[in-house]
Amino acid sequence: MGWLHYAVCHVNMPKLRFQFRLVPALAALLGMMLFVYLGLWQSGKGDRLAVELAQRAARHQLGPVIVHSDLLDAQALRDAPISVVGRYLPEQQFFLDNRQENGQAGVHVITPLQIEGTQTLILVNRGWVGWPNGRGVLPVVSTPVGRITLTGLAAVPSTKEFFLMPKQVQAESKLWSRLDMKRAAAQLKSALQPVVLLQNSEDAQDGLIRHWEPPQDRVGLHRGYAFQWFGMAAALFVFYLGASLRKGQQA
Repeated sequence: MGWLHYAVCHVNMPKLRFQFRLVPALAALLGMMLFVYLGLWQSGKGDRLAVELAQRAARHQLGPVIVHSDLLDAQALRDAPISVVGRYLPEQQFFLDNRQENGQAGVHVITPLQIEGTQTLILVNRGWVGWPNGRGVLPVVSTPVGRITLTGLAAVPSTKEFFLMPKQVQAESKLWSRLDMKRAAAQLKSALQPVVLLQNSEDAQDGLIRHWEPPQDRVGLHRGYAFQWFGMAAALFVFYLGASLRKGQQA
């Protein structure tokens, strides 16, 4: 078998060599930069959300913020407990349409409250009620009279515009498709706090249903997305290296 050993030792064995090409290299680099950027973006969102959740938990430990005439910092108090004393303005009450509760259609009852000793108002979301007489007749909701103390969570209504949502609205309508704080301030003709109080269930026995969803903990979701983007960057790098290897011949 000596001849076989000689042939194996002296045959020209192929080897792999890296072949650089400008266009594929630039394409791979740009792709990796994009994936890394998206990964850092998602990771940053997760980190910021983790900080926000920690701050919210700390605010809840401090107890409710007392609301007076001074306008609040809406973003700083988002989802924080607040408390206010005043009286309802039932003649200015309106409803938010298309609100669901256990699969049933209904509305949220929004009643302005004049803060005690001031002309400043705050909107109170008192909860959900169905359509007892059909959509053609607005629900009749009893409203407490006189001085009242309320506690709840500070909600910041979204300012996003939806494609199919009409921008022209009737100024005197009692049924709103969404909560527009600018429209509310113009209609009420008074200083208006930039948050809405989501009333606690313990404050009243008026038959309204108050199920407020807690803030979602999406930290893990964002970090999972970040891991996927970083993984795609690594996979693209490996693919580029593999695609750039070419067979050569030993001398």
